[in-house]
Amino acid sequence: MIRRYIQLAIALFFLQSSFAQPASEKWDLRKCVEYALEHNISVRQADLQIRFAELDLKQSKLAQYPGVNFSTNAGYSAGRNQDPTNFSLTTTGYFFNNYSLQTSVDLFNWFTKKNTITARGLNLKATEAGVEKAKNDIALNVAVAYLQILLAREQINLASSKVTQTISQLESTRKQVDAGKLPELSAANLESILALDSSNLITAETAAQQSLLQMKALLNLDAATPFDVFTPAADRIPVENLADLQPETVYNLAISNMPQQKVDDLNLQSAKKSVDVARGSMYPTISLFGSLGSAFNSRAEEIKSRTSSILPIGTVTVSGTPYTVLSISPFDSYTTGKIGYFDQLNQNFRQSIGIGISVPIMNGGALRTAWQRSKLNVKQVELQKEQNSFTLKQDIYTAYNDAVASLQKFNANKKAVEAAQKAYDYALKRYDVGLLSTYDLITTQTNLQQAKSQLLYSQYDYLFKIKLLEFYKGQGLKL
Repeated sequence: MIRRYIQLAIALFFLQSSFAQPASEKWDLRKCVEYALEHNISVRQADLQIRFAELDLKQSKLAQYPGVNFSTNAGYSAGRNQDPTNFSLTTTGYFFNNYSLQTSVDLFNWFTKKNTITARGLNLKATEAGVEKAKNDIALNVAVAYLQILLAREQINLASSKVTQTISQLESTRKQVDAGKLPELSAANLESILALDSSNLITAETAAQQSLLQMKALLNLDAATPFDVFTPAADRIPVENLADLQPETVYNLAISNMPQQKVDDLNLQSAKKSVDVARGSMYPTISLFGSLGSAFNSRAEEIKSRTSSILPIGTVTVSGTPYTVLSISPFDSYTTGKIGYFDQLNQNFRQSIGIGISVPIMNGGALRTAWQRSKLNVKQVELQKEQNSFTLKQDIYTAYNDAVASLQKFNANKKAVEAAQKAYDYALKRYDVGLLSTYDLITTQTNLQQAKSQLLYSQYDYLFKIKLLEFYKGQGLKL
C-alpha cells in the first residue's frame, strides 16, 4: 500500500511538471518589462493615440494657410434655356465647359486658429504622457505577475517538501505497524494525508502554470511559446527601508513624477484653451478671397469678316422717270463663325478679389452652447485632476499602512513558524516512540504547514507593498 501511494505522489508531481515546456532562457524582471513595453497591446494602442494627436496638430497648423479649390465641369444642355452667348431664349442644345479656381484666407478670427493649435499641442503632450502612464501600468502589472510566479513556486517547494515529509513518516509508520507497535489506523491516516498533500502539490503546480500564462498575456506572448522566469530568493530581493518611504514624502515625489498627474495638468491647460477657441467662434471673421475662372460654349460665335457696300433703299419717279435711291452711308455685312476652345477660354477669363466678413447671428445657439460646454469641461477636468490626486494619495497611504502591517505579520509569522517547527519536532519524537497518536502528529504537521504558508504570503505581500511605494517614489521596479 505504501509503495502505491509513493508512486502516486511522484507520478502526479512529474505529470504536472510536464505541462510546462522547457524554456531556453529564463527572463528576469527587467527583460519582462522591456518586452512588455514593446509588445503589449495596450501600450501599442496608446502609442497610436500619439499619432492621432500629431495628425490633429498638423491639420490645425495647415489651417492657417489659404484654402485653394479648383473645380471644373463639362456637359450638354438641351431644352428651353437662355443662350449664354447672347442671352436670348433658345431651344437649341449646346455643349459647355467651365473652370474655376478659388482661394480664401482668414485675416482675423479672434485668434481661434492660434488657440486651436495651442490646445492640440497640449493634447499631444497629454497623449504622450498618457503613453508613459500606460507603460507604468504595464510595468507594475508585470512586476505583480512576476511576484505571483515567485510566490507560486515557493508554494510548490513547500508542498513538495510536505509530500516528502509525509512519505518519510508513512514509511516509518508502516514499519512500526508491521512490527505490531502501531495500529493499522495510523498508516491509513498517513496514507490519506499523503493523498491530500499530493493533491495540494498539483494545485500549487497548476497555480504556477496559470501565473506563467498570465505573464505571457501581459507580454503578448503566444501561450504555446516556451517561457520561464528567473527565480531569485525572496530574501535577496533588494528593498528600501520602510522608514525612508514615509507616505507624505512619497506622495510629493509622485505628484511630480507620475505620468497621470502630468496628463491631468496638460488636459486642464488644453481645456482652458478650448474655451478661448469656442469663444472666438462667436465673433465675426474677416477673410480675404479671390477667384479665377473661364468657360467654353459650343454656340459661341465671333465675326470672321466685314463687307461694306452701298445698297439701294428704294426708287423715286421724277417727271415720269423712275430713279433708284441709294443709301448715303455704306451698309456693313458680317460673316460669323465658331470661336475656338482655347480662344474662348482666353476671352472668358475672369478674376475677382475682395474682403469678406462673416458674422454669426442666428445658429440655433450652437456656438454659445459649445462655449458653455467648454467652460463646464474645464470644471470637469479640474475635478478629475483633484480626484486622481486624491486617489494617488489614498493609494500611497494605503500601501504604506499595508506595508507596515505586512512587516508586522511577517515578523509574527516567523515566530509562529519557529514555534510550530519546535512543536512538530517534539511531536515527531514522541510519535516515533509511540507516545503520540497519528492524529496529533498530523495536527502539528498541518499547523506547521499553515504557518509556513502564512509566512510566505506575508513575505511576498510585504515585498509587493514596498515595491509599490518605490514605484510611486519614482525608483522604478527592481527584483
